[in-house]
Amino acid sequence: MTLPRTARTLLWVSCFGVAFAFVESSVVVYLRAIYYPEGFTFPLKLMAQQHLAVELVREAATIVMLAAVGILAGSKAWEKFAYFLVAFGVWDIFYYVWLKVVLDWPVSISDWDILFLIPLPWIGPVIAPVIISLVMIVCGLMIVLRLEKKKHFHPTLTAWVLSLLGTGVLFYSFMSDTGATHYRQVPAPYAYAYLIIAAIMYMISFVISCRPALSHRSQPHD
Repeated sequence: MTLPRTARTLLWVSCFGVAFAFVESSVVVYLRAIYYPEGFTFPLKLMAQQHLAVELVREAATIVMLAAVGILAGSKAWEKFAYFLVAFGVWDIFYYVWLKVVLDWPVSISDWDILFLIPLPWIGPVIAPVIISLVMIVCGLMIVLRLEKKKHFHPTLTAWVLSLLGTGVLFYSFMSDTGATHYRQVPAPYAYAYLIIAAIMYMISFVISCRPALSHRSQPHD
């Protein structure tokens, strides 16, 4: 039986995310063998400048690759963005799945990790990026399905503002503990309230984007 085009595309985008997650996790396996031979933990250890430079470029390349998959998979602007969300979410979740398989880490979803380095180091418990990734996957799937059914998806100014504010709140929650990221201290407790606030902002923004404008409710939208 031949799968519909959308199902095939989602399958291959997800396969890419799973496979790329293993590539990402394998790099971390080697880095931890170098810097944390007794097991990853905080306080953080200083990386050699050449290794840090490579890591920064690698992380930027990662985003470019995930974006490229979305661009190639979709035919319209929001469809491309939706596939990017799916690819990113699957990649991020399976990154931790592969680390668990290879290193038996994280021990629990409350374990802390270095999430990203651009523009400043991000840190937080594993559950935080996993929740955000699940939100990205769900939103990406819903956008793809809505567009396939010719339903409306058009972010308003309010939706954009909420999304940007939610992103800012997330960035702050991950990057605000400069004592842990710059001065090698033990992290302060993670403020889950910021994660909840950001998730709510994203969900409201998504709902608003799915509501057709009053003047266009009688007309189908791509």
